[in-house]
Amino acid sequence: MPPPGRPRSFDREAALQAAMLLFWERGYEATALSDLTKAMGISSPSLYAAFGSKEALFREAIALYNSAEEAVGEHSLQKHPTARQAIEAMLRDNADAYVDPSTPRGCMVVLSATNCGPDNQRVQEFLAECRESDYRAVHSRLERAVAEGDVPAGANIAAIASFYLTVLQGLSIQARDGCSRETAHAIIDCAMVAWPGLVGASGSSTLDAGSGEQDVGQAGAARQHGERGHRGR
Repeated sequence: MPPPGRPRSFDREAALQAAMLLFWERGYEATALSDLTKAMGISSPSLYAAFGSKEALFREAIALYNSAEEAVGEHSLQKHPTARQAIEAMLRDNADAYVDPSTPRGCMVVLSATNCGPDNQRVQEFLAECRESDYRAVHSRLERAVAEGDVPAGANIAAIASFYLTVLQGLSIQARDGCSRETAHAIIDCAMVAWPGLVGASGSSTLDAGSGEQDVGQAGAARQHGERGHRGR
């Protein structure tokens, strides 16, 4: 909070939004303090007074990224009745967000601090913890599916969660490299073909009892309408 009698002379939320976009586009280490103050429209002393440090600002930017009303991830996992549908929705919703031309490509949590020098290891570890929370969300959804009889009890849900998180994070890199929406969704088509083998091809988990081809066709039809996703994760 600004000191009494000295009201803040800038919009803190707008400044944080600007910082988020810059960190998302350039990454933590490649974003200089001078770049931040220019993008945020504030002085260096104002930045430190409002946010504490570059690292603290970055952590707030990640929190903003993850808390957007239209963010996908946990919502995608919970709104569908089967685990297969939920995981596919998570992948497709994020893929759409990753290639959205109105924001930097890819996922901020995946891309903004992949490699850091010794002075910034805490930032790298912080994002690794964020990605671990994504794994826990997928794993929890699979645990629910086992409890509901949607996925066989013998399925290796740890491996399944890791597999689909690897696909998700790979989509982020593909998006940053310039892949099209069609290519991203084709990758997801391939990933979902693996579902029966991963869960053990038993009962309702087998591509919903043979409906996999229909599901892929429906997903392709939806993509033809150019439906756009929102912010990733």
